[in-house]
Amino acid sequence: MKSAAKKPSARPGVSAGELKRIALSFPGVEEGTSYGAPSFLLAKKFFTRLRGEDNSIVLIVGSIDERDMLLESDPALFHITAHYRNYPAVLLRLERLDPAVLRAMLERRWRAIAPKKLLNAGTAPAKATTAKKR
Repeated sequence: MKSAAKKPSARPGVSAGELKRIALSFPGVEEGTSYGAPSFLLAKKFFTRLRGEDNSIVLIVGSIDERDMLLESDPALFHITAHYRNYPAVLLRLERLDPAVLRAMLERRWRAIAPKKLLNAGTAPAKATTAKKR
């Protein structure tokens, strides 16, 4: 019985529709374009986008060292192309991506680029807002 309960989490995956729903759930995030490709933006800054050519999403991380650590930690999930080699970005394969991991990574990106008025207005993502209530 335990193996049956674990089976759904053993096969993670995020559809393009689920990516859109999760990305747009963050305050201030809108659909837009980045270098001519459909993407999600926050205050006109790149948030994330779907790469249809390899069914991955593009995510900016804190540094190239962090990106390299992610690549080493789970090469089935994280990868890059030559285009991203000198940039602190990582690609995440949608079919290997757990929705909770996606949400956590996008929340980190949201906090890194959100305007101060969004951060200070109590409009932070629900999970973080709940933790900060007094």
